[in-house]
Amino acid sequence: MTTLPEIQQIEKKIAQLGSTARAEILTHSQFEDLRFPIYKVSFGSQDPQAPVLGFVGGVHGLERIGAQVCVALMSSLAELSQWDESIQQTLQKVRIFFIPTVNPVGIYRKTRCNPHGVDLMRNAPIDADNPQFLLGGHRYSKKLPWYRGEEGAPMQLEAQALVDCVQKEIAQSQLAMTLDLHSGFGLQDRLWFPYAKTVKPYPELHLCYALKDLLDRTYPHHFYRFEPQAQNYTTHGDLWDYLYDNHRANSKSGIYVPLCLEMGSWLWVKKNPWQIFSAEGPFNPLKGHRHKRTLRRHNTLMEFLIRAVNSPQAWATQNQEQVRQLDTRARELWYGNV
Repeated sequence: MTTLPEIQQIEKKIAQLGSTARAEILTHSQFEDLRFPIYKVSFGSQDPQAPVLGFVGGVHGLERIGAQVCVALMSSLAELSQWDESIQQTLQKVRIFFIPTVNPVGIYRKTRCNPHGVDLMRNAPIDADNPQFLLGGHRYSKKLPWYRGEEGAPMQLEAQALVDCVQKEIAQSQLAMTLDLHSGFGLQDRLWFPYAKTVKPYPELHLCYALKDLLDRTYPHHFYRFEPQAQNYTTHGDLWDYLYDNHRANSKSGIYVPLCLEMGSWLWVKKNPWQIFSAEGPFNPLKGHRHKRTLRRHNTLMEFLIRAVNSPQAWATQNQEQVRQLDTRARELWYGNV
């Protein structure tokens, strides 16, 4: 039976964990004789109002390193949950879930798109302000990258499964965050926050500034560039914009912060120019030592985010005056005091 190493690793970990984790198949992604499950693995509290943190990978099949890092983070947390008392105590109050391979057929076929030629991260029913030609999403042809899908058509199976899952997880949570793992842009690892659809500041800008400030103070020598995604380019159909807007419209009090980790793959190409001629070369670290370094590189970020959702008083609980001050600082930093 055809499978993926990443799915084999997930299934092996599920078998080892037993009742420590909860596993489910969100749906199956299929192309001709290929059929792969899309797994979700959850740890911790089952209280729907509990703080929740989600990790997502493999949305773009060519960016395989995102799925691999997601699996590596899941494996690390799984081991910690077996012996680390502090993590065990945290998981009594917090829920953490992983969806490492959203687009398994794309990973197998080494394509950015899903089995129907659609870029899942351009597939939500959202239109952007002045997106870049083609890159921002288009409806010309599935033969071109960044194809959005047909106008008015339902979201693709993989995108809808992800949206449904995340909406269920965050619907009643008092504090929720997700981290979507990608690669393919820039020489530096970036933490992006909404919006992808517009360069205008999004409504809860103060929360991202507070989170960035907490990260800077806790790990002053970290290597991430924390910034609005749209400062680099805008796109139609971003799934996280869609999820954020729906949550904000329907949630009475819960906080939701969707983040994207964009690993700076240009650095891997700069150090090994020959890999540009490989199908996976522009998006993944092909040298063994760089691959291993990337797989272990983001453990500190995961630990920080776990602590952040478990300790909202450190950054997500502010009075009106604090919100005003944080918003002012954020606009000065990212928007030139817009």
